[in-house]
Amino acid sequence: MMQITEMSQGELAAYIQTELRKQSIDLVLTGGSVVSLYSDGRYISMDLDFVEMSFSSSQKIGKAMLVLGFTQKGRHYVHPGTKYFVEFVAPPLSVGNEPVRRIDSLKLETGVLKVISPTDCVKDRLAGFYHWNDQQSLQQALLVATSQPVDLPEIERWSAAEGMQTKYLEFSKQIR
Repeated sequence: MMQITEMSQGELAAYIQTELRKQSIDLVLTGGSVVSLYSDGRYISMDLDFVEMSFSSSQKIGKAMLVLGFTQKGRHYVHPGTKYFVEFVAPPLSVGNEPVRRIDSLKLETGVLKVISPTDCVKDRLAGFYHWNDQQSLQQALLVATSQPVDLPEIERWSAAEGMQTKYLEFSKQIR
């Protein structure tokens, strides 16, 4: 088995998911680390944001993370063998006002990684741009949308449902 010190961000996420799944803790990776994954590292995130789908208690998650060598520091989990820290985001797994539509599974050397789809990743990043005018989130959405196949009509539909047609046009102009 690969050592944590040797794992990439994606491999570490797959390892954590696989090991916690053995404890009946079901996780999906979301957030900036998904942008890193889908942009082939052109965006760098130092955290792993997981949404816990099986409604396990924080104590159960904490015990499982402790077995893997992680300790809790505030709301994050850290490990001496990696620069990445882990956070568990409260469910539900959603983008804006809608649930995530598709979860993909990627097979890595360290296990199976469940991750939001590229389309939902773009929506997740656009939510930050739409609601807080976060320009970095817009740039992350553009990175993913130009690196991966995404469903632009679905993103446009979702944007309209969020009441953000004008900001969608700004995104759309930059992607073409």
